[in-house]
Amino acid sequence: MKKIYLNAITLIMASIYLLSCEQETRFKTDKADYDLYLSHNSMETTSKYFELWNNKIKPDSLQVLSLVNVSGEYDRYFKGTGNIEFLKKAERSLKKAVEFAAVGKAGYLRALARNYISQHRFREALDLAQEARSFGSGVNATQSLLFDVEMELGNYDVAKQYLDSIQNMSDFGYLIRVAKWNDHKGDLDTAIRFMEKAKQKAESSKNRGLLSWSYSNLADYYGHAGRIEESYGLYLKTLALDPYSAHAKKGIAWIVYSHERNGNEALRILDSIINKNKSPEYYLLKAEVASFMGDDMAQVQALDDFYKLVRNKKYGDMYNAYNVDFYLNLDFNEKALALAQKEVKNRPTPESYGWLAYSLLKKGEKKKALELVEGHIANATFEPTILFRAAEIYKANGKTQQMEDIKKELLGSMYELGPLMESQITGL
Repeated sequence: MKKIYLNAITLIMASIYLLSCEQETRFKTDKADYDLYLSHNSMETTSKYFELWNNKIKPDSLQVLSLVNVSGEYDRYFKGTGNIEFLKKAERSLKKAVEFAAVGKAGYLRALARNYISQHRFREALDLAQEARSFGSGVNATQSLLFDVEMELGNYDVAKQYLDSIQNMSDFGYLIRVAKWNDHKGDLDTAIRFMEKAKQKAESSKNRGLLSWSYSNLADYYGHAGRIEESYGLYLKTLALDPYSAHAKKGIAWIVYSHERNGNEALRILDSIINKNKSPEYYLLKAEVASFMGDDMAQVQALDDFYKLVRNKKYGDMYNAYNVDFYLNLDFNEKALALAQKEVKNRPTPESYGWLAYSLLKKGEKKKALELVEGHIANATFEPTILFRAAEIYKANGKTQQMEDIKKELLGSMYELGPLMESQITGL
């Protein structure tokens, strides 16, 4: 009787699982949901607000407030267009504000530090954040900034101390950072719970900027958790607030590509982004989708377009990791290694060490690669792409059990990794 009872439970559980899978596979995007945003005009890079403050800035005047407001508009234009010129103009305005400010200098230092974070100038950002702290004003804002910078630099123990110092379950800024911390630790469920609380705070405030940010970031988390339909819904909500959000459009393109395996539609979405936003990374995703479709010409063209853009020296170190991957795919292993070494020096995170280890593997230095994996990557990150490179290094060094352990984790991250990597993972 007990055996029959257990078999019945097993059958019921299997039926529930199959039903849930069927419901998930039934979900499909609808281009009618997002076509309006794809055809939206490019962002206007001027406004009455911008002109008002910009006209107050004279060569011989010290209009600090005007400089700060203008820099905010430049930052907004950069996010909407991907044009690096706007980020650099924002930097110049903020540097002048810091130079001329008689009061409120700590706030201007924090703003400039955030600009440097966007440029991946993390050590300079840290210097500015520490200088801002010396003024003793806006302590919570400075501690939050220091958490952000230390996370980017891979100083996780120090970052946790700053996070603990700003603990406040009613504060949006704390909630998004504790979500980021839990995601870093590999606790995605807890990260999602905190981001959902942050979303609720944003909805209560009715602040469009906070709403757009929380919707798009929670959409990312839902995608990582396999909650594809919820992720899609939040990307649409983001676009309803901000039709220029390339991040949300890219999120939808990824769903169409990775979940639905619809390369043509994913390319259509990406092309609509590229027509209005000049950030180089969209060309890399276009190259990946084209490769998945077997369109060699489109892949090569997308990679060429990427390379032409990132040659602009104004990008500085912003695309170092992307460029390491780019060089490795072309078997330019010496260039990849040199750039990976530079990135580790600038930003000693598990991701940077992952690229350095992988570059060493490609040069045939598998033992050195393994040393980096064991010293800087193992148990330090849960990012699937980093773990995949670590698995290849374990395999090359005959560490079969470690490779198999990672492979099991990766098999549960197929959506996040994308269909192009599916055969590579199964072939480990």
